[in-house]
Parts: sequence; structure tokens; C-alpha cells
Amino acid sequence: MVHLDPLPGSPRFAGSIDQVVEDAVIRAATLVAAGFPALIVENFGDTPFFADDVPAVTTAAVTRCVAAITTQVATPVGVNVLRNDAVAAIGIAAVTGAAMIRVNILTGSMETDQGPIVGRAARVARDRQVLASNCEIWADVMVKHASPPPGLTLEQAADDTWHRGGADALIVSGSGTGRAPDTEAFNRVRAAVPDAPLVVGSGATTDNVASLSELADHIIVGTALEVDGHPGAPLDPARVEAFVKAAAAVGLL
Repeated sequence: MVHLDPLPGSPRFAGSIDQVVEDAVIRAATLVAAGFPALIVENFGDTPFFADDVPAVTTAAVTRCVAAITTQVATPVGVNVLRNDAVAAIGIAAVTGAAMIRVNILTGSMETDQGPIVGRAARVARDRQVLASNCEIWADVMVKHASPPPGLTLEQAADDTWHRGGADALIVSGSGTGRAPDTEAFNRVRAAVPDAPLVVGSGATTDNVASLSELADHIIVGTALEVDGHPGAPLDPARVEAFVKAAAAVGLL
């Protein structure tokens, strides 16, 4: 995961988009050099997030960062426009060649810290078909920092996201950033949609990557690679090296 510094228009933007882009490229190059086979770029520093439609300046800034990264690395690059602007993400993929997008809420709805968010699978699927047909959609199931509506089960959410929402992979996370999902959640999703690729969406660490690799097909990691395990902090070379070694030991790299 390439966590972008605050972008123009966000409350914590430091004043230089050039510096944001430079930091993003350095992070990406560091991760690729360490052995990571793919990257996801997200506007992590833009809190508080818009629920779905981000301002045009955010889309432009993320596009610039993704484009800069793709010129410097040969690995696949994905994009996640927080909190849930999958339409913008597809647009960015269309002009940068991004290999995938992450969508926090593709189908149904969730109560989040941005208020209620409703998935836009119909729009996302159609935009993908027209604009970026080779771009995969990786979608969260009961995403972190959110609560499902009454009566919605994990199994139903997974089935809807996979069979009706058009996702190419399902992401299972813990309750928040840096928190690992439990084994039961993965087993329930796997039983509900056995043909879907499953992805760890949060909480992967050097200590648990082996056990998580037994549950999932792919693992997204961000916080565990950063200084003191603090989300959005600079990359810690020692943490990066330790995670790569642990991941390679179980065949992930």
C-alpha cells in the first residue's frame, strides 16, 4: 500500500504537490525494490474523507501520483479513492493504466464515519466496461470503519458483492486500519463464495502473515511497514525487510 500524504484541498495539505508526488514515487520504488509484486495507491492523508464523490482536485492529484509511479515501476499499480469514489478510481485507471481499483462499498450500504454510504455497482461496472475493461475491481465485504444494516449477514454481503456486484476479488478486513480480520470471517466468506479470490485488507504483520496466507489468496499491507506501525508514517526499511522475508518464507513473494 502506498499511503499518499495529504493532497491539495484536504485540511492537512502541506502546500507542495510536487513533494507529495516525490514521496509517493519514493515509497513505491522502495516497496518494489524490496520485492513487493504489486502496489495500491490511496489518498490516505485526506481525512476527513468525503463519502463518495471527491472534489475534482483530489481526482487530479491522485491521477498525477499514480501516473508518476507507473513511469517508475514495472509492477501492477492499483488505486483506491477514499472513502468510496469508485467512479473516480475507474477514471484514474482509464488514463493511467492502473491494473485494479479497490472499492470499499460496491453493493448495498454501510453506516460509516462519513455517514451512510451506498454502493454504486451498476455505475462502476458500466464505467469499467467502457473506460478500463482490463481493470479489476477488488471490493471489500463489510468494510472496516463501518457497520452493516440490520439483518445483513457476512455471507449475503459476500455473495451479493461477488455474484451481483461484479467484483473480481473480495477483501476481508478487521474492524479498523491496522486491525487483522479473524479466521472465522475468512472461513465464512470462503464457504459462501468458494470461487472468489480472497484478500486480506488490513492488519497483516510480520508475525501473522504466515497464518493469513493460509486463509487468503492475496495480502494488502501498509501500516505494518511504516515507522512504529503508525498509519501514514514514513516507510521503515527494517519493517519492510522483515515483512518481505516473512512473506517469502510462505510463498507469497
